Amino acid sequence: MIAYLYRWRIKPGKENQFRENWTKVTLILRDQGGSYGSRLHLADNGDWIGYAQWPSREVRDRCNITTPELEHARELMKDAAEKRFPDLELEIQGDYLVQQEPQG
Repeated sequence: MIAYLYRWRIKPGKENQFRENWTKVTLILRDQGGSYGSRLHLADNGDWIGYAQWPSREVRDRCNITTPELEHARELMKDAAEKRFPDLELEIQGDYLVQQEPQG
């Protein structure tokens, strides 16, 4: 398993637009692309952090879904972001999270 960390700075007033479309993208990638899903966090400095898990780098790299709904949601996320930071690939070295029901 591999994880990715995503980070954005969101334009004031665009938080709901970003969150709603992040949810759409995440659910499509989980349900159709092989992702294990993602969590979205708001950091104490105001940045938005996404943490996603995938079975492997190869599964993520092969995920090439291009539905109109997915592309539209990605465009709305991009519109809401003032800045997107480089993605970080995380190699899991220990995992003691307790899985819970998704929070929406």
